[in-house]
Amino acid sequence: MQDTLLSSPELLLVRYGELALKGGNRKFFERTLARNIRSATKAVSPIDLELHQGRIHVIPERRPLEVARKLRDVFGIKTISPAWGTDNDPEAIVGMAGNLLGQILPANPEQPVTFRVRSRRANKRFPLDSGELDRYVAEKILPGPERVRVQLVDPELELGIEVREQRTWLFHERLRGPGGLPVGTLGRALCLISGGIDSPVAAWMAMKRGCSVGFITFHSYPFIGESAKKKVIDLVRVLGRYQAQSRILIAPFTEVQTAIRDAAPEAYRTVLYRRMMQRIASTLALKYHYQVLVTGDSMGQVASQTLENMTCVAAANSLPMLQPLIGFDKEEIIERAQHIGTFETSIKPEPDCCTVFQPRKPVIRGRLDECLKAEQDLDVEGLVQRATEAAESLTLDPEG
Repeated sequence: MQDTLLSSPELLLVRYGELALKGGNRKFFERTLARNIRSATKAVSPIDLELHQGRIHVIPERRPLEVARKLRDVFGIKTISPAWGTDNDPEAIVGMAGNLLGQILPANPEQPVTFRVRSRRANKRFPLDSGELDRYVAEKILPGPERVRVQLVDPELELGIEVREQRTWLFHERLRGPGGLPVGTLGRALCLISGGIDSPVAAWMAMKRGCSVGFITFHSYPFIGESAKKKVIDLVRVLGRYQAQSRILIAPFTEVQTAIRDAAPEAYRTVLYRRMMQRIASTLALKYHYQVLVTGDSMGQVASQTLENMTCVAAANSLPMLQPLIGFDKEEIIERAQHIGTFETSIKPEPDCCTVFQPRKPVIRGRLDECLKAEQDLDVEGLVQRATEAAESLTLDPEG
């Protein structure tokens, strides 16, 4: 069989996982995923979309492989396959399959490459069922045993065939997407983000479960410089790959910290900082219509994340709080940060506001009554009001 050089793939077969289980709400999830796909790819190429059962066909006007790379960051997508189309005819399928195999098979392998054909027949009028089509194509296109060995489980190369109503699609790759649910299907969350490793991962995980995530950070100028603020903005830019638009709120925190330093027990400073952060974040969340707060807390990782201290902090919050990393250890969080692209930015050496007036011996098992007693000497309401009124709001699009 003479191989013909194939042009760029005609379309991208996009598969989703959890969306297929959504019953009566499935259309809503599919429409949101389609909208997110358009948003993620608009800077690369105009696209057409076709929704099929369990699939979305993404048809780029140009640069299909770059579009495919963008889709790997869209929550709700399980896998993406660049695909070539042909007529719903067994011989036409064989011709396309032979051309595709000729271009992906090594010319002179040191040992036979393991291979299989896997068909899916959505068009029940097609004359061969999936198993028959697998065997028919394999018998027609496979070269000798010195180059290819059939292996049905975990082969090195797999040729996929999908027979649809109007056309048959062939592919050889399944590029992994992030899975989860489309951003925007499960509401709006405001993530308390620092320049560290944990909170960006917590934000990413909230996005994966369908939340549209905004961000709030706290800046203690002049104790903390502008480079610390820039680092957090850079982290939000990285996370912007995964949703259409990201708002970041930058709340001044110097007055709060100096007031706590001057009026509260030294050991309780960090816990009181975090209680004030919760109050400020809750107030701004309501202003900007966020429904929950997200934090990067991991149980027992640092002194402020003991059960007692976390209870003291949560008591100051007027909104529900999500803590996606609560059961993760540091190695797991680092691995996830490396995977999503935030790790290299997070490890740049910049202090955050929690290092300002850091206590020499922070309390490990804080008590809520002690927190409330310390706050009696603070103008809590005034501090929160001034911080929220002075907060800066920035909006970053997917391109930063």
